[in-house]
Amino acid sequence: MAHLFGRPLTLFAGLIGFTAPAMAGAAGWGLEPNVRDPSYAVAEPTSTDLNVEAIVLSCEQGPGRRGLQLRLYLSGDGPLAPKAATAALKDDPRVQVVVDGTSQSADLLFADDFVVVADTADGTMPLLSDAFLDKLQTGHRLEFKFDLVEKSGGQAPSFASTVVDLQGGAGSRAVKVVRHCADEPTQHLAETPRGR
Repeated sequence: MAHLFGRPLTLFAGLIGFTAPAMAGAAGWGLEPNVRDPSYAVAEPTSTDLNVEAIVLSCEQGPGRRGLQLRLYLSGDGPLAPKAATAALKDDPRVQVVVDGTSQSADLLFADDFVVVADTADGTMPLLSDAFLDKLQTGHRLEFKFDLVEKSGGQAPSFASTVVDLQGGAGSRAVKVVRHCADEPTQHLAETPRGR
């Protein structure tokens, strides 16, 4: 299912102002540099036929807890699209996320220059489930299969894909480190009533 961030309940403060860090041709995950406790990991696709430049696993604050998001940062202007798109894009694009051959459904949520892929949420904040994060941490190959292009009646969907080497670079350690960020206590503390 696709959503636009511009809808009333889907504007997320944690998504604004984050730009994908530059990568120097690195394969696999790279952790946020020059910090003691990284809050994101970034990877370039090992292959893609879409305008996806970087994949970011980021720690985000939801209404009730911290969690992780997968963001796809796009190259150039325009929506998420195949590099050789010749047909109109769908109004309701879909994605299948495949880790080591096992497929899982997920939602797509769109912002100006990135797309969030999530399989759960905390209120209106799209996040990744622990089960999905386990797959990212132990898996070897992540593939996003997008059904983005309109087809005329009866035609089977054609998929465009982006692939990430999950064990390249910092590998499973990167996912583990960013997951640790989500396990830290949130900044939102309940107020304890004071005695009279």
